[in-house]
Amino acid sequence: MRKSFAQLAALCASVFVVGTSEYLVAGVLPEIGADLHVSQATAGQAVTAYALGVVIGGPVVTMLTGRLPRKGLAIALMLLFAAGSALSATATSFAMLLAGRVVCSLSHAAFLALALVTATSVVAREKTGAAIATVASGFTVATLLGVPLGSLLGHGAGWRAPFVALTVLTLVAVALLALVLPRRPAPTGRLRAELRVVTRKPVLLAVASTAVGFSGVAVVFTYIAPLLTRVCHFSAAAVSGLLLAYGAGSFLGNLAAGRLTDTSMSTTVRGVFGGLLVAAHALRWTGLAGAALSLAGLGLTYLVLPRTSAAEHTDDTAVTAAS
Repeated sequence: MRKSFAQLAALCASVFVVGTSEYLVAGVLPEIGADLHVSQATAGQAVTAYALGVVIGGPVVTMLTGRLPRKGLAIALMLLFAAGSALSATATSFAMLLAGRVVCSLSHAAFLALALVTATSVVAREKTGAAIATVASGFTVATLLGVPLGSLLGHGAGWRAPFVALTVLTLVAVALLALVLPRRPAPTGRLRAELRVVTRKPVLLAVASTAVGFSGVAVVFTYIAPLLTRVCHFSAAAVSGLLLAYGAGSFLGNLAAGRLTDTSMSTTVRGVFGGLLVAAHALRWTGLAGAALSLAGLGLTYLVLPRTSAAEHTDDTAVTAAS
């Protein structure tokens, strides 16, 4: 039990570091634009470059490293992430910042997938939902604390300071992973078989549901700092507090979703999309586009998600195995 807890904690801490980097730029967008002499709209492309690196480079890195031992791969991916963060912190031009962001992004998707798979392997089967939620909560804690604190640090000490801190935290996470992760042999499956699984219709629909449903939130969050200061007329000092409030809601929602997923995955996911749809209409931060994207994501869930609860599925699987 203690070993499992330590492993989940180390994975969660590592995911926290990765998650903080993803939206760190959003909190210091004005400072980056002013220092590197680009507009805030252009500075926001640092988030786009990171996202493209995750979407395009992530699967490639995952396929190329699929036969490597899991512990060594996790450490190597985090070291790559540290290198990208250091490059971003020392960037003397916007192009150099983009390069650092892309380097970080190449390890993002591969490490996240590895962390989630590892999490499910260190707990009992009936606790996999909670284990995944625990590791994934690193992202919500990043939104709760990492991004707001990074924004606060960036306002006070310059936008480079959060990236320096991120580099240091990444190295600490590497030490934790080296200390607690067990050595596991590399997977023996074939790449062609994995590609067949990934290209199956249910998998593609699941990916599409996630991408479409979350894109409305991501578009707004990228430019959250200028949105709050220019449109909503909040002071720059208030941005960190508002990001903290947003992150608190994300953190509590993620923990609740993990518990509810073990009961009924379909109902939980549809409830999340329904909540996004209501928020888009009530807050009008995402407007018609955000509401439409959330509605599309909700519709796609009816094509991909099963109608049985997670508990029922587990029971059916156990009966099949016993017989």
